[in-house]
Amino acid sequence: MNKKIIFSALLIFLTSLYLISFQKETINNLNMTSIQGEKITSNDLLGKVVLINFWATDCPSCIAEMPDLIETYNKYKKQNFELIAVSMFYDPPSRVLSFSKNNKLPFSVVLDLEKKIASQFNGVTLTPTSFLIDHEGKIINKIIGEINFDEFTNILEKALKESTSNS
Repeated sequence: MNKKIIFSALLIFLTSLYLISFQKETINNLNMTSIQGEKITSNDLLGKVVLINFWATDCPSCIAEMPDLIETYNKYKKQNFELIAVSMFYDPPSRVLSFSKNNKLPFSVVLDLEKKIASQFNGVTLTPTSFLIDHEGKIINKIIGEINFDEFTNILEKALKESTSNS
């Protein structure tokens, strides 16, 4: 009898862990201001597929992926895709502003001087780290390190297709 109870409890526990692993974390209470002065909230992002990219001007991989981020943004922005580049708290604002201007970044750039945004993404510390968020505000992909744009494009296009079919 005891073995059946223990087995049942273990089975329930493992099933719960399994189901939790498939729940997608939802982004709530985001409140940012871009360097262009644009206010961005979680509600503003609902209905869009969003890539939030944590980066720094002293990060070689971050700099290396910027041209591909620009290209991806320009290709998909008319399909309800948004990209937000969040600079790390330690990155001097003057360098972020200069980099953004010199590289003509076409997407929103946000300073995270108080680590508030990084903390909403489980305390991001490594750069680059990117989160792809679906049209319902759920994280569907987390990428630590430089993005493999061949793989990413497939995931992005699927998310964009799902967002238009659910609209």
